[in-house]
Amino acid sequence: MTKDELEDAFWNEGRESYVVRETIEPASQRTYDLDERAACFGEAIIDFANIIPRTPVTRPLIEQLVGCGTSVGANYCEADDAVSKKEFRLRCGTCKKEARETKYFLRMIVRAVPELKSQARALWQEAKELHLVFAKIWRSAE
Repeated sequence: MTKDELEDAFWNEGRESYVVRETIEPASQRTYDLDERAACFGEAIIDFANIIPRTPVTRPLIEQLVGCGTSVGANYCEADDAVSKKEFRLRCGTCKKEARETKYFLRMIVRAVPELKSQARALWQEAKELHLVFAKIWRSAE
């Protein structure tokens, strides 16, 4: 089983299928403007962080989650304003890394507060999709 398949199994455990973007937006209203999509993702991460109980374990995880979750959009803004193809590719690579890091911290928060798994699932799925989008952009910009 690949690493991606293991991650999918973790998030789908006990569930036949999951609804994409339960807390972000319904599929019928999906945003294809990547700038707006990344901004909405950052906002959803902030909203989620506000419902996580503060404990000695969760405090540093929350800070990390908010940092990487909101920087996806910030780095995409910088990529959009890049002055060279090389800079654009570098910023998209950072977006890709931050989206993957967001997936990691969502998983750690679910370990610390298991009752948040259903809310974290949609954010994890969006982080996965953003990671795939930025990975494709990064590879195409070579």
